[in-house]
Amino acid sequence: MPIENISDTARWVAYYRAMETDRADAHFRDPYARKLAGPRGEEFVNHMPRGRQMAWTMIVRTAVFDELILDAVNRKQADLVLNLAAGLDARPWRMALPDTLRWVDVDLPEILTYKTNMLKDERPRCRYEPIAIDLREEAPRQALFGRLGAEAKRVLVLTEGLLIYLTREQVASLARDLHTPSSFRWWVTDLAGPWVLRFMNKSWGKAVAAGNAPFQFAPAEGTAFFSPNGWRELEFRSTFQESQRLNRQMSGAWLWRVFGFFTSARGRAEMRRRAGTALLERVD
Repeated sequence: MPIENISDTARWVAYYRAMETDRADAHFRDPYARKLAGPRGEEFVNHMPRGRQMAWTMIVRTAVFDELILDAVNRKQADLVLNLAAGLDARPWRMALPDTLRWVDVDLPEILTYKTNMLKDERPRCRYEPIAIDLREEAPRQALFGRLGAEAKRVLVLTEGLLIYLTREQVASLARDLHTPSSFRWWVTDLAGPWVLRFMNKSWGKAVAAGNAPFQFAPAEGTAFFSPNGWRELEFRSTFQESQRLNRQMSGAWLWRVFGFFTSARGRAEMRRRAGTALLERVD
């Protein structure tokens, strides 16, 4: 199945959420995922190399994001969630969120139109607002961040599945723009390292590149990449460790655990940081 554009990857990931929802022991329930993924989403999963075998990574990522979002909203009292490159994420409809929370989805016009049309008969749990812009364009992005920053006090930013498609320069520019409004307090993002990038390019690189969505960003320095632009790591959830906690491990995970017994402490730490979800906080 050829990926025609970056929006196609959203259908692919939505089908993974549908797979988890079907389980009796699901860590989350997304009753809209299968509808949003459509037949094309299932075809991607069935035809991509290791399509079904790699579901665990997206399922773990979704569950961890859910936990960090609820903590920021309920404990840290975030009053606005800014979801960048939202894709087919249905959290405003499926999660137990306070009705006073404002949730802003920002993405390309065609994917936002598709999602809102598919969910037009459903009622979101919070104050939902879709905004269509191309995040690669700095001027409209900066104007949007400035406006939202002035309208809220404690903003949580999400970039789930976005950064890996950007260059280092684009990510640095985005980080600077997110740091400009003083109310932008926290930022949750998934992060891959060079080893994972090589694996992903070997498995799916040609397919995503054909859709003008090549995998690019995987900083060897990890979350330290964001420090010069005003963000520091508050928490890092290793994908491999979280997969053990959630019992959503990859096939052959036991081999990696055995390998870890014969690896130095530094080597094990490096393995844990190969991929994960980072909670960043603003540094003034």
